[in-house]
Amino acid sequence: MRIGYFLSCEEYTPAQLVEQAVAAERAGFEALWISDHFHPWNDEQGQSPFVWSVIGAISQATSLPVTTAVTCPTVRVHPAVIAQAAATASVMLDGRFVLGVGTGEALNEHVLGDAWPSYDVRMEMLEEAVALIRRLWEGDFVTSRGRHYEVSNARIYTRPESPPPIYVSGFGPKAVDDLTRFADGFMSTNPDAEMVSRFKDATGGKPAQAGCKVAWADTREEGVDIAYRLWPNAALPGELSQVLPSVRHFEQASTLVTRDAIAESSVAGPDLDEHLAQLHEYRDAGFDEVYVANMGPHYREMIEAYGRDLLPTLRSDR
Repeated sequence: MRIGYFLSCEEYTPAQLVEQAVAAERAGFEALWISDHFHPWNDEQGQSPFVWSVIGAISQATSLPVTTAVTCPTVRVHPAVIAQAAATASVMLDGRFVLGVGTGEALNEHVLGDAWPSYDVRMEMLEEAVALIRRLWEGDFVTSRGRHYEVSNARIYTRPESPPPIYVSGFGPKAVDDLTRFADGFMSTNPDAEMVSRFKDATGGKPAQAGCKVAWADTREEGVDIAYRLWPNAALPGELSQVLPSVRHFEQASTLVTRDAIAESSVAGPDLDEHLAQLHEYRDAGFDEVYVANMGPHYREMIEAYGRDLLPTLRSDR
């Protein structure tokens, strides 16, 4: 299983994200995930830089592969624009780029005043968007009018030698079944072996990536405090993360999340056995790659500890 580092645009400045990418490569992480948001989940997180600018900077600072986790190419940004952005990112990364996409969240996608569709419509839009992106990557002029998207005499001139793979995020059996029709790979944040197996069985074993979080600190108590302050939204149930439209709504809903709930669900503090156990959980679920994000200010210590003590252990397990 390949171990990568997950860059959280919701929490860190562009300079910090590039710093983390460089440190992750130095420590021995093998690839990068990077989130694509217009808003953070709450004001305490406090950041949300434009992901394509950050990817450009990372491409000049490291040699690691990069996957967006995830881009929504359907409402806030037209798929033709994403096709151009992703093609440029792949060129700058010498082909080491995966476009990770998903049906998105109202939090980020409603900002231009568009209505937020139901899941079935969003998945239909996503499938059409992915097909259009792939067609544009072929390099010809494209004029097309689909159910949701129209382009006229559109051509992507700056393209990599080979088109990037497109991985798709999904949660639950219906979403996984839907994305098997058009995904080059599967993305999730849950160590759900059933969903991984469901995807791989339907696609002949296509790859699966996962992301998870830790809160590095000198003590577990401090780590839990950090996770509770910055990421209480991670414990919100069901479809709330897809349908709540604003940072304020997430902050209101997160008041229902207790510190004990965060303590129970978070890997926090410096105990490497706990960190290793989380990674093994994703490995045992069948993921081919897992990307670890740090919550809070101690990302340097987390990256250094993983590089010194944890990544060598995982490599020896292969």
